[in-house]
Amino acid sequence: MPAHEALPPLEFAFPGPLRDRLVAAVLSGAKTTTSGLLADYERENDPLPRAGDRYQVPDSDGRPVAVIEVTEVRVLRLADVDLQHAVDEGEGNETVADWRADHESFWHSPEMREALGDPEFHVDDDTQVVAERFRVVERL
Repeated sequence: MPAHEALPPLEFAFPGPLRDRLVAAVLSGAKTTTSGLLADYERENDPLPRAGDRYQVPDSDGRPVAVIEVTEVRVLRLADVDLQHAVDEGEGNETVADWRADHESFWHSPEMREALGDPEFHVDDDTQVVAERFRVVERL
């Protein structure tokens, strides 16, 4: 079994066009950060990532396409996400306001609300975000 198969997956968004764009950005080197909701980790009872953790990155078909290594993890208020993190997400946002609007749209989507088990889920300035920085260590 290849070593990457033993690694847990780090899935960007849900399968489909958004995941395809995010994975392409990871592979191109444009995306070196990502953001998740602390509430999602808590609901799934998943430990927070730590620097040095490695993950396989699956595409929309579930095929691993890369191995990434986490280099930094911060838990911060949504209102405290900085411009460098937003830009490094590789989605073309040039302001924190644009980044936040994109993320709020995703976090308020029916799919995310279903994943969180809360049809009324809503983020605000005090929502806790897990901000990760990573690097690609292997393309598969």
